[in-house]
Amino acid sequence: MPVTIAKEFRWEMGHRLAFHTQGCQNLHGHSYKVILELTGEPDANGMVLDYGDLGVLIKPILAQWDHSMMLDETDEPMVDVLKERGMKLTLVPFPPTAENIALDLLARLAPDIHLPGGTIFAVTVLETSNSSARVETVL
Repeated sequence: MPVTIAKEFRWEMGHRLAFHTQGCQNLHGHSYKVILELTGEPDANGMVLDYGDLGVLIKPILAQWDHSMMLDETDEPMVDVLKERGMKLTLVPFPPTAENIALDLLARLAPDIHLPGGTIFAVTVLETSNSSARVETVL
């Protein structure tokens, strides 16, 4: 019978959505949380995957993102200003919405999860305590 496991991770990061007109066009930050979920058949030891293995995959990414400002690489005026001031930047090829961050994490992590076919991998990014984006794929 399939079992779902989940592990949460947190980081602090700023961003801005240059296209936005209702406040998020301004530099601001969030206490992000990501929940990684795997649904699959437990192995002979009763585990879908060791929780520590999820940490090994995502912690290097979150270490780069933590206390950085994530900006779309095309947001040139803001990128230039923050680079001039030596700020920690994470430049991405997309607007840094919760949806795009979730898709990016899914694309980066899924290839490194080696489980039997049919296992479902889901990534949920919580930008605030009451707003999130979730994506999933079948491995």
